[in-house]
Amino acid sequence: MMKRMPKLNPKGWDEMFSDKGVRSSYRQVLQTLQNHNSENLKQKQKQAADFFMNQGITFTVYSDKNEGIERIFPFDIIPRIITQKDWNEVESGITQRLRALNLFLEDVYNDQLIIKEGIIPAALIASCPHYIQEVHGIKLPHNIHVHIAGLDLIRGAKGEFYVLEDNLRCPSGVSYMLENREITKKIFPEMFTSNDVSMVANYPMIFHNILVSLSPRSISNPNVVLLTPGIYNSAYYEHTFLARQMGIPLVEGRDLVVNNSKVYMKTTSGLRQVDVIYRRLDDEYLDPLVFKPDSTLGVPGLISAYKMGNVALVNAVGNGVADDKAVYAFVPDMIRYYLNEEPILKNVPTYQMENIDERELVFADMGNMVVKETNGSGGYGMIMGNKAAEKELEDAKIAIAANPRNFIAQPIIQLSTVPCLIDGELKLRHVDLRPYALCGPNGVEIVPGGLTRVALTEGSLVVNSSQGGGSKDTWIVK
Repeated sequence: MMKRMPKLNPKGWDEMFSDKGVRSSYRQVLQTLQNHNSENLKQKQKQAADFFMNQGITFTVYSDKNEGIERIFPFDIIPRIITQKDWNEVESGITQRLRALNLFLEDVYNDQLIIKEGIIPAALIASCPHYIQEVHGIKLPHNIHVHIAGLDLIRGAKGEFYVLEDNLRCPSGVSYMLENREITKKIFPEMFTSNDVSMVANYPMIFHNILVSLSPRSISNPNVVLLTPGIYNSAYYEHTFLARQMGIPLVEGRDLVVNNSKVYMKTTSGLRQVDVIYRRLDDEYLDPLVFKPDSTLGVPGLISAYKMGNVALVNAVGNGVADDKAVYAFVPDMIRYYLNEEPILKNVPTYQMENIDERELVFADMGNMVVKETNGSGGYGMIMGNKAAEKELEDAKIAIAANPRNFIAQPIIQLSTVPCLIDGELKLRHVDLRPYALCGPNGVEIVPGGLTRVALTEGSLVVNSSQGGGSKDTWIVK
C-alpha cells in the first residue's frame, strides 16, 4: 500500500484534493493507487517509459547552441480527471471562441470591418509579422481558416478555466494524447474499465473526414497528404503517427511539384494530383517563390495553386495573425462583435506594452508578471518575474522599451495542481490542458480529453515539453 499522501497546495486549486478530502471523481483512482505499493507503481512507470522508448515517441529539445537533443516524452501514469460538468463549459467555450476566430480571420483577410469599426487597431494587424498580405481576398472552402486548434487552458485559484493561447497554425501534441490513452489502458486496465471515460481514439477518423470534405474536386476519393519538414523536425514522430493513423501519404516538399497551378505528388506510376495538404510546415517555409527564397522544405508555386483554389491547405495560410499574443487580448471583443455574446471562457488579463500606462504598471510589478514575446512559442524567450534575477528583469525592461510591440505581460496565475508519481510517491505538480478542436463544414467537434502537460519540476509553472515538462492521460468522466 502507498504510505505517503501529498500535502495540499495552499496557493491554488488541486484537482484531486479539496479542503474536504478527495474529490469524488478521483476516489476510484486513488483507491487503485493505494492498492499498489511504491515498487509496483515504479514498475508501472518504467513500463510506460519502455513503451514510449519502443514506440519511438520522442521530441527534440534545442540547446543554447541550437543543437537538437532527442528525448522520450516524460509520461506520468496517474490520469488527470475532468468531470463532464466542467468539460461541458470547456466545450461550449472553445466552440464559441473558434466560431469568432474563424470569422475574424475571414474578415481580416477580406473586408476588415472589425478594423474599420475601431474594435481592433489597424496598426496592430499591420505590424503583425504573421499577417500574410499574399492571401488577402482568398476564397477558402466553407470559409474555414482554422481546421484544427490546440487551445491551451489553465485553471486558476478557484478552479475556473482560462484560455492561455489559441494555437491556430500547426498545433502539435495530439499523438501524445492518443498514445497516452493506449499506455494507460495497458498499465491500469482495471482502473480504466471501472471509470466511465470518454473516448479519444476516433480523432484520426474525424479529422480525416474533415480533410476529405475540403477537396476542391468533387471526386469520391480525394488525394490527401501530410506535408512534413522531415526527420529533423521536433514533431516528426507525430507526423508519421498521424499519417499512418489516417491512412494518407507522408510527403516532404521534394515529393510534390506544381504544374499549371495544380499540385502533384511524384509516385512510381507518375504524377498524381493532390487535393488537400495537411501541412506541418510554418507559413514562411511553404513556398520559396513567395516567402523564404532559400527554403528547401516547401513547394515552389504552392501558394499560386492555393490562391487558384486548386488545393486546400490545413490550417489556412495566415492564421498566425490570430495567434499573435497582442491580438489574443482582443478575442473577447471579437466574440462580442461577431457573435453578440459574452465570452464563456476568460482570457488571462493581458497588458499591451505599446500602451504606456500598462507598461508602467507592469514595470512597477515585474516580480509578479510573466513577460512573453508576442510571436514566441514553446516557452522560449518567456520570463517568469518571480523566478528571474534582477538583471534579467532590467534587461527585459530595456528590450520592451526598445520594441514594445514585440511583448505582452500577464499576471502570474497559480496553475492548478494534480498528483504525479515522483520517485514512487504522490507529489503535486502544476498542469495545463490542450484540448484539440476540429472545425469542418458541420461545425466544431472537440475530442473529449486532450493533452495534459505537467511541470515536473517542483514549484515550476512552465509545462512545455521543450522546457522539461511531461504529460498525463486526460479523462473526461461522468
